[in-house]
Amino acid sequence: MNQTTSSTVTGLPAATVVVSRALPAAIAGARDVARAFLDSLQLAVGPDTADSVVLVVSELVTNALRHAGGACVLQLTAHPDTIEVAVRDSCPRAPRMRAPDLNGGTGGFGWPMVDRLTRNTTVTPDETGGKFVRAFLPR
Repeated sequence: MNQTTSSTVTGLPAATVVVSRALPAAIAGARDVARAFLDSLQLAVGPDTADSVVLVVSELVTNALRHAGGACVLQLTAHPDTIEVAVRDSCPRAPRMRAPDLNGGTGGFGWPMVDRLTRNTTVTPDETGGKFVRAFLPR
Protein backbone atom coordinates (compact mmCIF):
# COMPACT_ATOMS: atom_id res chain seq x y z
CA MET A 1 0.00 0.00 0.00
CA ASN A 2 1.54 3.30 -1.08
CA GLN A 3 0.47 6.45 0.74
CA THR A 4 0.87 10.06 -0.26
CA THR A 5 -0.40 12.72 2.09
CA SER A 6 -0.59 16.26 0.76
CA SER A 7 -2.67 19.36 0.54
CA THR A 8 -4.79 19.65 -2.56
CA VAL A 9 -4.74 22.69 -4.80
CA THR A 10 -7.43 24.20 -2.60
CA GLY A 11 -5.26 23.84 0.49
CA LEU A 12 -7.55 21.24 2.07
CA PRO A 13 -5.94 18.36 3.96
CA ALA A 14 -5.91 15.27 1.75
CA ALA A 15 -4.47 11.76 1.62
CA THR A 16 -4.22 9.35 -1.31
CA VAL A 17 -3.50 5.63 -0.98
CA VAL A 18 -3.14 2.89 -3.60
CA VAL A 19 -4.69 -0.30 -2.22
CA SER A 20 -3.68 -3.52 -3.96
CA ARG A 21 -2.94 -6.32 -1.53
CA ALA A 22 -4.71 -9.38 -0.23
CA LEU A 23 -8.24 -8.50 0.86
CA PRO A 24 -8.10 -8.56 4.70
CA ALA A 25 -4.69 -6.84 4.95
CA ALA A 26 -5.64 -4.18 2.39
CA ILE A 27 -8.90 -3.32 4.12
CA ALA A 28 -7.25 -3.14 7.54
CA GLY A 29 -4.53 -0.93 6.05
CA ALA A 30 -7.13 1.38 4.50
CA ARG A 31 -8.87 1.71 7.88
CA ASP A 32 -5.51 2.52 9.52
CA VAL A 33 -4.82 5.20 6.90
CA ALA A 34 -8.26 6.73 7.50
CA ARG A 35 -7.70 6.84 11.27
CA ALA A 36 -4.25 8.40 10.83
CA PHE A 37 -5.65 10.96 8.40
CA LEU A 38 -8.44 11.92 10.79
CA ASP A 39 -5.99 12.11 13.72
CA SER A 40 -3.78 14.48 11.69
CA LEU A 41 -6.50 17.07 11.11
CA GLN A 42 -6.08 20.37 12.92
CA LEU A 43 -9.85 20.65 13.27
CA ALA A 44 -10.59 17.29 14.88
CA VAL A 45 -13.70 15.25 14.18
CA GLY A 46 -15.71 13.61 16.93
CA PRO A 47 -15.43 9.90 17.70
CA ASP A 48 -18.80 9.05 16.07
CA THR A 49 -17.79 10.83 12.87
CA ALA A 50 -14.40 9.12 12.90
CA ASP A 51 -16.03 5.71 13.33
CA SER A 52 -18.42 6.44 10.45
CA VAL A 53 -15.59 7.56 8.16
CA VAL A 54 -13.57 4.43 8.93
CA LEU A 55 -16.62 2.22 8.31
CA VAL A 56 -17.34 3.92 4.95
CA VAL A 57 -13.68 3.53 3.95
CA SER A 58 -13.83 -0.15 4.86
CA GLU A 59 -17.03 -0.77 2.88
CA LEU A 60 -16.00 1.16 -0.24
CA VAL A 61 -12.52 -0.41 -0.37
CA THR A 62 -14.00 -3.87 0.22
CA ASN A 63 -16.46 -3.39 -2.65
CA ALA A 64 -13.73 -2.15 -4.98
CA LEU A 65 -11.39 -5.04 -4.18
CA ARG A 66 -14.12 -7.68 -4.44
CA HIS A 67 -15.96 -6.42 -7.50
CA ALA A 68 -13.51 -4.31 -9.49
CA GLY A 69 -10.32 -6.23 -10.12
CA GLY A 70 -8.45 -6.25 -6.83
CA ALA A 71 -6.94 -2.75 -6.79
CA CYS A 72 -8.23 0.73 -6.07
CA VAL A 73 -7.15 4.21 -5.05
CA LEU A 74 -8.48 5.68 -1.81
CA GLN A 75 -8.58 9.46 -1.46
CA LEU A 76 -9.56 11.26 1.72
CA THR A 77 -10.21 15.00 1.80
CA ALA A 78 -11.23 17.20 4.71
CA HIS A 79 -13.60 19.94 3.56
CA PRO A 80 -14.82 22.63 5.99
CA ASP A 81 -18.16 20.84 6.62
CA THR A 82 -17.55 17.30 5.34
CA ILE A 83 -15.03 14.51 5.09
CA GLU A 84 -14.86 13.11 1.55
CA VAL A 85 -14.04 9.45 1.01
CA ALA A 86 -13.36 8.70 -2.66
CA VAL A 87 -12.47 5.32 -4.10
CA ARG A 88 -11.41 4.93 -7.73
CA ASP A 89 -11.43 1.49 -9.33
CA SER A 90 -11.28 -0.02 -12.80
CA CYS A 91 -14.88 -1.26 -13.08
CA PRO A 92 -17.44 0.99 -14.79
CA ARG A 93 -20.45 -0.59 -13.01
CA ALA A 94 -21.97 1.49 -10.22
CA PRO A 95 -22.68 -0.08 -6.83
CA ARG A 96 -26.32 -1.07 -6.42
CA MET A 97 -28.75 -1.60 -3.61
CA ARG A 98 -29.78 -5.20 -3.15
CA ALA A 99 -31.46 -7.20 -0.46
CA PRO A 100 -28.92 -8.32 2.14
CA ASP A 101 -28.24 -12.06 2.03
CA LEU A 102 -28.84 -13.21 5.59
CA ASN A 103 -28.06 -16.89 4.95
CA GLY A 104 -25.86 -17.29 1.88
CA GLY A 105 -22.98 -14.99 2.82
CA THR A 106 -23.01 -13.06 -0.46
CA GLY A 107 -23.29 -9.63 1.16
CA GLY A 108 -25.62 -6.81 0.29
CA PHE A 109 -25.07 -4.92 3.56
CA GLY A 110 -22.34 -2.43 2.62
CA TRP A 111 -23.95 -0.06 0.12
CA PRO A 112 -27.11 0.51 2.23
CA MET A 113 -24.85 1.19 5.22
CA VAL A 114 -22.78 3.70 3.24
CA ASP A 115 -25.98 5.36 2.08
CA ARG A 116 -27.25 5.72 5.67
CA LEU A 117 -23.97 7.07 7.08
CA THR A 118 -23.27 9.68 4.42
CA ARG A 119 -24.73 13.04 3.54
CA ASN A 120 -24.30 12.38 -0.18
CA THR A 121 -22.76 9.74 -2.46
CA THR A 122 -21.89 10.06 -6.13
CA VAL A 123 -20.61 7.64 -8.74
CA THR A 124 -18.85 9.15 -11.74
CA PRO A 125 -16.91 7.57 -14.59
CA ASP A 126 -13.20 8.30 -14.78
CA GLU A 127 -11.04 8.78 -17.85
CA THR A 128 -9.64 5.22 -17.69
CA GLY A 129 -13.00 3.45 -18.00
CA GLY A 130 -13.44 2.89 -14.27
CA LYS A 131 -15.29 5.00 -11.75
CA PHE A 132 -15.00 7.20 -8.68
CA VAL A 133 -17.33 6.49 -5.78
CA ARG A 134 -17.43 9.54 -3.52
CA ALA A 135 -19.07 9.64 -0.13
CA PHE A 136 -19.42 12.85 1.89
CA LEU A 137 -19.83 12.54 5.64
CA PRO A 138 -20.78 15.45 7.90
CA ARG A 139 -17.96 16.68 10.12
